[in-house]
Amino acid sequence: MIRSPEFGDDDRVRAEIAGVNWYHRIDLGGGIVTPGVDQTESRLRPLRIPKDLSGKTVLDIGAWDGFFSFEAERRGAKRVLATDSYSWGGGGWGTKDGFETARRILGSAVEELQIDVMDLSPDRVGTFDVVLFIGVLYHLRHPFLALERVASVTDGLLVLDTHTALVSKRRPMMLFYPTNELNDDHTNWWGPNPAAVEAMLRDVGFTHVEQPAPKLTRRGRLIVHAAK
Repeated sequence: MIRSPEFGDDDRVRAEIAGVNWYHRIDLGGGIVTPGVDQTESRLRPLRIPKDLSGKTVLDIGAWDGFFSFEAERRGAKRVLATDSYSWGGGGWGTKDGFETARRILGSAVEELQIDVMDLSPDRVGTFDVVLFIGVLYHLRHPFLALERVASVTDGLLVLDTHTALVSKRRPMMLFYPTNELNDDHTNWWGPNPAAVEAMLRDVGFTHVEQPAPKLTRRGRLIVHAAK
C-alpha cells in the first residue's frame, strides 16, 4: 500500500504515530512501522489468508489498529469493512486512534463500523467473501452464539484464530477462565480445544473445516479455515 501524498514527510508520520498506544505493528512506508507490542506481521504466514483478494469483499472482526484490514486492502480486496467494539469503545487500554491514524496516513479506503460481534447480521453489515475472526473468540462470554453471528455474514471463507487448550482431548470441550487465569487478563474467558472449535463451526453451518498450516501455528493457538 502506498502512503498518502499528504504524509510524504517521514517526520510528520513519526509525529502522528507518537501519541498513539499501538497494539499492531503496521508498515507505513519509508521504514516506519508503528511501535505495537504485537509482532503482527509474523502472524500472517500461518493464517494463510489468500494472497490475491482481487474482487473480494472482506470483513475484519475485532480490527483494533487495522493491520489485517489494511493487509486485505493491499491484497486487492474491492471492499474491506473493519469492525470492533471493545477496543474502539475504550473497554481496555486500546482505542480507535491507531486505526484512524493508520488509515489516514495510508490513504486507505477501508470502511469502519463500531459494532459488537453479537450484533452482526446480514441486515446490519451484509455478507462477505472472506471473514477474518482473529484473536477474538476466546475473549467472548458466549462463543457459540458469536460463531452463529459470524456464520450469518460469511458467504465464502472464514479465517479464525483463537487461543486453544485441552488439545490432547479428542472430545469437544472448553476450559473456562472465570477471572484472569490466562495471561493475567480478565477478558480471556475460554480455551476451546480443536475438536470443540470444529464441532461448533459445523453446527453453525460450515461444512468444510481445516487447519491450513498446523505446524506453523504458535503454541497455544489454533488457526482454522472454514467454508460452507
